[in-house]
Parts: sequence; structure tokens; C-alpha cells
Amino acid sequence: MTSSQPTPTTAAAAPGTRGGGKGIALLVIASCQLMVVLDVTIVNIALPHIQRALDFSTTSLAWVVSAYTLTFGGLLLLGGRAGDILGRRRVFMFGVALFALASLLGGLSQSSGQLLAARALQGVGGAIASPTALALITTTFTEGLERNRAFGVFAAVSAGGGAIGLLAGGILVEWLDWRWVLFVNVPIAALILLATPRHIKESERHPGHFDLFGALTSTLGMVALVYGFIRAAQEGWRDPLTLGSFGAAVVLLTTFVLVERHSQQPITPLHMFADRNRAGTYGMMLSLAAAIFGMFFFLTLFVQNVLAFSPLRAGLAFLPVSAVIAVGAGTASRLLPRFGPKPFMVTGSVLAAAGLSWLTFTGVHSTYAGSILGPMLVFGLGMGMNFVSLTLMAVSGVARHETGAASGMLNATQQVGGSLGLSILVTVFGTASRNEAADQVPKFLGQASAAQRVMFRRTGMLPRPWSDQVLTSGITAAFIMAAIFALLAAVIALLVIQVRPSDLARFQGTTPPGG
Repeated sequence: MTSSQPTPTTAAAAPGTRGGGKGIALLVIASCQLMVVLDVTIVNIALPHIQRALDFSTTSLAWVVSAYTLTFGGLLLLGGRAGDILGRRRVFMFGVALFALASLLGGLSQSSGQLLAARALQGVGGAIASPTALALITTTFTEGLERNRAFGVFAAVSAGGGAIGLLAGGILVEWLDWRWVLFVNVPIAALILLATPRHIKESERHPGHFDLFGALTSTLGMVALVYGFIRAAQEGWRDPLTLGSFGAAVVLLTTFVLVERHSQQPITPLHMFADRNRAGTYGMMLSLAAAIFGMFFFLTLFVQNVLAFSPLRAGLAFLPVSAVIAVGAGTASRLLPRFGPKPFMVTGSVLAAAGLSWLTFTGVHSTYAGSILGPMLVFGLGMGMNFVSLTLMAVSGVARHETGAASGMLNATQQVGGSLGLSILVTVFGTASRNEAADQVPKFLGQASAAQRVMFRRTGMLPRPWSDQVLTSGITAAFIMAAIFALLAAVIALLVIQVRPSDLARFQGTTPPGG
């Protein structure tokens, strides 16, 4: 599948950004990223309502989230490459339109199969729109302070979208209906599609072809790997399907690397990993995405199931995280040209690990103000610092015709790292929960009434407060592993990242683009 002959850049033919300048262009790009990123979490609070409405089993309900994140993360590399070849603005608009269509279909779903298909299609649309949105920043804003500020906004939106999604989900579920967590994307996407041609110019198109086999093997490989961990949490490590999934993942991902090594135009140019800073950035993003996905997922369970928060109150509980992430991102974007990204990478990762370690002290008698809010604020400040630094480092010094691939890889590591990391944390959670349940069942049986014993034999589920103890034990074990992920990112930042004088000059805008 090959593109047409290269076309000259349309910058001369188009009037560029009109009617509001680069500020509106940044608003359009950031709005798209917010819509795509918050969809990872906006559905979380609606899951109990979706389960009742469409008759999901508890096990299959997890795929309402995974169907989106896996297709999103798995196809981001291809989406970034498509923008390089076909023109970023037109690919950006196609991705937004596809995302809106899938959201509409998801909101109209009448069965579990229809919803899962729509969620997967949403992931495809997000995978096309998100990397081209990031790449459009590199072609719209001048390298240096202007681009640093734009990246700061983009990174704050990317990092804070999860918390905003939880708040929006709580409002929509409590005041309207669960279907509106999907319907809400349609008018937002329509406004983006109307504004894009007026305020964002088209990028230069580069000749090339689409590495479809590479995209297929990478996506299926990650699906198999994530499914293996989820299956292990449910059925154990000796389950034949668990082992088969891991085996398939090894074969597919090995094939993907071999395909990329021999492809003339791979979706993932492996020479990008020859730069230690870029390779370290991708490794950090994998680890930190696992930490942030885990923090939101397990705290959502805790505040709703143990603290008995309503959907709206649960969403409000996460709002301070978004504010602190924005503070961290703004601070890093202002000071980074002077100090370089490494201090913010190290400090941000240490703060994230400290917040997660603090959360391991959470117990069944903990309160939101006394045990949850403080760790979330520390964690959010660290993540805000990190996302700006990682975003700038990932695309710094990349040739213009490869910015789509570089930004696609950064987004892919975030989504794949989040999906893979969450599956590992769920495995840890499941093991710890089973061990705690083995201790709690005898205690329950020693105190239970006859009616409680009958109900337990019928359902196999412990009532409160015993169930709270089981859930909390699993969550604290997962937070220990999440803190380890964040510490790994700090080690990578400390030992791998090296900011050269040329890098610092580029961040300060004292060298020409591509210089």
C-alpha cells in the first residue's frame, strides 16, 4: 500500500493559522488529546451501570476498558506513520471523525458485543488522532520557548486527562445515563473538525508505504501479553491458556522486531533507540504509565467500594490530582530551558514513587483526607514534571519526516505500558486478595449468622467488613508494585539520561530547527 507521489508542503498555499492564531490551534490540538486520553478513565465509573444494562459478567467487564487501550496503544505507531505519509492535518481529522463515530455507536449499543466492538473502534480512531496531534505541535510551533509552552499544555492535558475523565464520568452517570460517557465525545469532535481547517495548516507529505504487517504483529503481540497476565490473575500461572498467551506474545513480538529490522520504512525506526536519551525516555514512559494507570484504577475501587463514595463524589475526589499535575507541568515547562529535563525526570519519578509508597499504608479505616489526598498530590506533582520532560526529550532532535513516528512511539509506550502494567498490578492484586481471603473466611465463619452463612455458600462472596479487608489488602500490594515501577523510572532517569549542551541549546531555542 503506497502513497501517491510526494506533494510540496502546503504551508505556502495555505494561510497557516487564521482567525485566532496559534493559541486556537493549540486549543484544538489539546482538546483532541483530552478527548482521547480521558476516554481511558471516563468509562471506569460507569462500569457497574454498563454491567447491569448489557449483562456483562464481572470478568468480561474488564474488556470494556482493555478493548480501547489495547487497540489505542497497539496502533499508535501506524497512526503516527500515516500522518507522515498522508499529511498530518487530514489524518488528524480522519482520526477524530472515526473516534466520534465509534463513540456514537458505543452509546447506542444494545449488547456487550456491540459495545466491545465500538470501544475497539474508538481505540483505532484515537491511535490515528493522538500521535498526529502531537506531531502537529512540532510543525505549528517554533522550536524553543514557544514549542516548550505548547508541549507543556499538551503534556498537562495528557497527564491530567485521567483524573478529568473520572470526574466527568461521575457527573454524566449520576445526572444523566452511562451512555453519555460515550455520547459526550460527539459534539466535542464536531467542534474540533470545524475548527481544524481554519486554524491548523497541512504538513508536508513524504513518500512511503504503510508497514501493516509490523502494526499487526505488534498489536496482536501486546494483546496476547496483556491477556496472559489478566488470565494468570484469574486462573493461575499454570493454566494452559495463560501459558499459550505468553508463548504467542513472544513469537509475535519477536516477529515484529525482525520485521522492523528489515523493513525499508518501518513504523518504528529502530535507529531511534540508538539514542540513549530517547531509549531511556521510552523506558521511563512504560514504567510511569503503569504507575499512573494503577493509581487511578485501584483508588477508584477503594473510594467507591470501601469508602462508599457515589460516582460523582468519587470523580470529585480525583480533581485535585489534575490541578497539581498542571502545576508540575507548568513549573517544568518554565524552568526546563534553564536546567534541562533530567532534574525534573529524576525528581518527578521520585515524587511519584513516594506518593505510591505512602498509599501502601492505606487501610480499611483510612479516610480520604487523612490517607488518600496527600499521596495523590505528591504523585500528581511528580507526574506533571515528568510528562513535560518526557515529551520534549522524545521528539527533540528528530528529523521532521520522523516526528510522527517518534511521537507515536511515545504515545504507544504510554498506552501499552499502562495496559501491560495494569495487567501486572491486577495479577499482584489477585494473588494478595486470594491470600487475604483465605485468612478472612475462617474469621467470617466464626462470627457469621445462619443467614450470612447461607448467602456465602450461595455466592462465594464475603460481606462487609471482611470483603473490605480483602480488597484493601490486594490494593496495598498493588501499590507496592506500582511504587517499584516509579522507582525504576527514577533509576533510568539517573543512569541513562544525559543532557548534552546541544540538547540544552535546542530547548532554549538558540539553535535552528533540526540543528
